[in-house]
Amino acid sequence: MELVLVLLPDSGAAGMDFALGQVTRGHVIGNSAPAYHVRVNIDSAPDLLPTLEQLLTRVSKPIQYVGGEKNSIVKPWGSAQVRWTLMYPDAYEVGQPNQGLAILYEVLNEHDWILAERAFSVWPDLADLMRASDVPAFTLDGHRPLRAFDVVGMSLSTELCYTNVLNALDLAQIPVHQADRTMADPLVLIGGHASFNPEPLADFIDGAILGDGEEALVTISEVIRDWKDEGCLGGRDEILARLVADAGVYVPSFYDVEYLPDGPIRRVTPNRPEAPFMVSKHTVMDLDEWPYPKHPIVPTAETVHERYSAEIFRGCSRGCRFCQAGMITRPVRERSIDTIGSMVACGLAETGFDEVGLLSLSSADHSEITEITEQLADRYQGTNISLSLPSTRVDAFNIDLANELSRNGRRSGLTFAPEGGSERMRKVINKQVTEQDLIDTVATAFSHGWRQVKLYFMCGLPTETDEDVLGIKDMAVHVIEAGRKASGRKDIRCTISIGGFIPKPHTPFQWAAQAPAEVIDERLALLKETIRSDRRFGRSIGMRYHDGRPGMIEGLLSRGDRRVGRVIEAVWRDGGIFDGWNEHFSYERWVECCQRELEPLGVSLDWYTTRERDYEEVLPWDHLDAGLDRDWLWDDWQDALDEVGVDDCRWSPCYDCGVCPQMDTEIQIGPSGRSLLPLSVAPTNLA
Repeated sequence: MELVLVLLPDSGAAGMDFALGQVTRGHVIGNSAPAYHVRVNIDSAPDLLPTLEQLLTRVSKPIQYVGGEKNSIVKPWGSAQVRWTLMYPDAYEVGQPNQGLAILYEVLNEHDWILAERAFSVWPDLADLMRASDVPAFTLDGHRPLRAFDVVGMSLSTELCYTNVLNALDLAQIPVHQADRTMADPLVLIGGHASFNPEPLADFIDGAILGDGEEALVTISEVIRDWKDEGCLGGRDEILARLVADAGVYVPSFYDVEYLPDGPIRRVTPNRPEAPFMVSKHTVMDLDEWPYPKHPIVPTAETVHERYSAEIFRGCSRGCRFCQAGMITRPVRERSIDTIGSMVACGLAETGFDEVGLLSLSSADHSEITEITEQLADRYQGTNISLSLPSTRVDAFNIDLANELSRNGRRSGLTFAPEGGSERMRKVINKQVTEQDLIDTVATAFSHGWRQVKLYFMCGLPTETDEDVLGIKDMAVHVIEAGRKASGRKDIRCTISIGGFIPKPHTPFQWAAQAPAEVIDERLALLKETIRSDRRFGRSIGMRYHDGRPGMIEGLLSRGDRRVGRVIEAVWRDGGIFDGWNEHFSYERWVECCQRELEPLGVSLDWYTTRERDYEEVLPWDHLDAGLDRDWLWDDWQDALDEVGVDDCRWSPCYDCGVCPQMDTEIQIGPSGRSLLPLSVAPTNLA
C-alpha cells in the first residue's frame, strides 16, 4: 500500500529525511508555494479475506471469492516494485477462462519485480454487503484491496460490461472520474477488443492499450518502475506522459474533442506534445516465443469452459466484413506444430483437464491443422483426452478432421456459422461459403454417424430483407434433408442460433446503419412462425435467438463518442450493472438515461445506432490505428453494397488492407514440415 502525504514548505519539509518515501514536487490548490508529494511504501497490503469470510455465508456462489486455486500466484507484497491488478469486469465463471487474462497473468508474474493478481466483478448480493461493511473491492489471489496496487488493468471483451467498470472502481474506493484521482490512486488502464474505441470510457480511464499485451504490459511496468525509482517526479501527469511516449499507451485526457453543431465530431487534437496524432496498436510477432499459458489456473468454482485452451494462431485474413476481431488482430501469425504440442502436454500435466481446445478465430484454417489434430490424437490415443475446435469454417472442415476430433469416442454436434441466410447476404458480408459447401460437409458427417448440427446466423445485416432471413429456415431444411438421405435415419436435427448484427469500429461496416430493435424482432418472429408452420421439418429445427434490444445498447456503446460516457454513468448510478446478463439488463433504463443525457446535446440513441455515416464524418476512433487503411475499409464497404466478395489474402495476392506495411509486420504461416514427437514415460530411477 502507498500512503500519500502533502507537506507544505513551512512545515519544515525541506530539511526532512525522506529515506522512507519518494518525493515529488507539485503545488497545492489555493497555495502558490510548492508542495511535496511523499509516497511511503509499506511492505504489505491488508488481507481482506478474514473480513470477507464473514460475508460469504450470506451470498450465492461464495466459492468464487475464496481463491487458492491450483497454479494461482501470491507473491510477497514487498518483493515487487510494480504491482498489477488484472481485472475481468464480469463474474468469475465468465472471466476465469478468458485466454488474454491467463496469458498476461503469467507473463507479468514471470518477472520477479512485478506482482500481478486477478480480480473479477462481484455479484450484486456481495457488492451490497461490501458497501454496507466498508469492505473494498479485492483481488482473488491475495485478497488485497485494488486501491493498493500501482495499476488496475481491465480486459474488455464486450461493451456491455462498461457499467461493471464503473461499479468496480467505486467498490474499490477509487474515484470513478479520472480527473478526480490523486497520487493515492492506481492507474486505470483498459485493453481487449472493446478498447479499440475507448471513447465512451474516456472520462473514467487513465489510458488504453491497443492490441497484443504480452510485450506492452512489460514495457509499461518498466516505465512505472523507473518513474518510481526516480521519486515519482511530476506525479500522475508525468507518468501518463511517459506511458504515451515510451509505451504507446493512449491517454484520452491528452486529446481534445470538438463537435459540429449538428452532432458529429469536428476534430480530435492532442493537447500535449507527447501525444501523437495517431496511436498505433501493439502486435506480437513469432508466437512461438510466447507459449502461454504454461501453468493455467484450475478453477475451484464452475466456469463456462472447463478445458485447457491453446491458441494455435492469432489473426484472420478471411475478411468477414462484420467481424471486428478478425480485422483488428491482423496479420495472421501461426504457432508451429511442435510449440502447440509442447503447450498441450504442459497444460494437461499442469491442470488435469480432459479436454483440449485448439483456439483461434477460425481454427481449421491453420496450415497444418490436419497434422496437428492427427498427431495429437495419436499422442492421447487410449486416454480420456478429447480435442475440440471451438471455431470452424465450413469450407475449412473435412470429415477426416472430424474423425480425429472424435477418436476417443466423444462425438458432439457439429457447429458452423454461415451468418447469412441467403447467397446474396453472404456475398454482402464476404462470408464466402455456399449452401452447397455446407450441404456437402454435413451430408458426409451424417453418413459417418453424426445426428445434429448447429448453425449460427445474424439478423439485421446491411441490405437485409425478410427473404434473406427466411433463407435461414430454407438452409436448415436442406441440411436436414441431406442428413436424412445420407444416414437413412429420421432423427436428424438442426439448431439455428441467431444474434442481432452490431456495426463495430475498424470494420467495413463501421459506417452502416444498425437495424432498429423492432425490425429485428419482427423478422425473428416471422422466421419462428415459418418454422413452426412447417409440419414436415419444423419439429426437427431448433431456434435460439436474442431480441433486438440489448443489441441497440451494445451498438450505442460500440460506436459512441465521449458524450456517451454520461449515459453509462447515469445508468450505473441508477443501479445498472451486469448488462450482459438478461436478468439484470434493463432496456427501459438505458432509453430513459439516453433521453435525459443525450437529447440536450442534440444527439440520441437512434443517432448513434440507426444512422448511416458518410465518408467525410470523423469517427470517434479515427485517431486510433488498428493498421487498417481507412480508404480500404471504405472501398470494402462499397464492395459490400455491390455484393462483391474479396478472397483470403493468405492464398491470394495482397489487396492492400494496410496492416503489414503500416505495422511493419507480415503474415506468418506454415507449413513448417515438422512433426510432433511421441510422448514417452520418463524412466524410473530404481537405484
